[in-house]
Amino acid sequence: DSFAQSCGLKSSPLDDMIAFHIVFGKTVPDVSLNAVANLGYAQGRWLTPVWPGDTLRAESEVIGLKQNSNGKTGVVWVRTTGLNQHNEKVLEYVRWVMVRKGDLDAAAPQTTVPDLPDALTVNQLKVPEGLIFSDYDFAQAGEPHRWGDYELGEKIDHVDGVTVEEAEHMIATRLWQNTAKVHFDTSARPDGSRLIYGGHVISMARALSFNGLANAQMIVGLNGGAHANPCLSGDTIRAWTEVLNKAETAAPGVGAIRLRLVATKGGAPFELRDEEGKYRPEVLLDLDYWALMPR
Repeated sequence: DSFAQSCGLKSSPLDDMIAFHIVFGKTVPDVSLNAVANLGYAQGRWLTPVWPGDTLRAESEVIGLKQNSNGKTGVVWVRTTGLNQHNEKVLEYVRWVMVRKGDLDAAAPQTTVPDLPDALTVNQLKVPEGLIFSDYDFAQAGEPHRWGDYELGEKIDHVDGVTVEEAEHMIATRLWQNTAKVHFDTSARPDGSRLIYGGHVISMARALSFNGLANAQMIVGLNGGAHANPCLSGDTIRAWTEVLNKAETAAPGVGAIRLRLVATKGGAPFELRDEEGKYRPEVLLDLDYWALMPR
């Protein structure tokens, strides 16, 4: 708590991805309990820090539908808002998920694909109230690198890897109250495997990015994201990051940095797509986000 208090906060808030996972988990029974796969994200904003003891709930609105060409599945776009016990918005985001069609003989719904911007602007980001980095303790943080040290287009190999095991990912997914069957039931997928929750891959990659981005302290925006290929037990997750943009904020000493975080299960660093422009088979995650960093 003392480090957070030195940065102007009342105490240490929950990790931003914990807030995301809890809100996400609340949507599963209504949106993706029997989903084939969660496909991507856009327009995510962290609006209010989540503190220990807060109670979170979620509301979702369907904003898009599109039946796939096979007539058996389709894509649903939803806008989800997470709220605390004071009805304050703590998080909002759009995601799209592939689900099975309930009645194969039913007519296809009218196709509605939402128009989503490529990225949030810095003015759309919400800096937590009171946050200041003017007296930031780099020694306690673990790395000396600040906002001004990073260059646009710079790529960072986070070097380390972590192998995902069955029990580990299922325990983590249960913690977020995510009950999607593909993460637990081997009969839910044709190949008999349990699909690793995509949010688990995000958290692993975010944790690995500490090596090189230790001072990217808070996530405040999710511009876009795709789970490019499935992650299964036994895969070893590695990560690299590309710096996409930087912007100043009005908060003392606080800069915003836009990062592309890529998680892989092999291959060389910094390789993302093949000659046809498709994601390489070893790419698990392509995530575009804004974080706050001391200037």
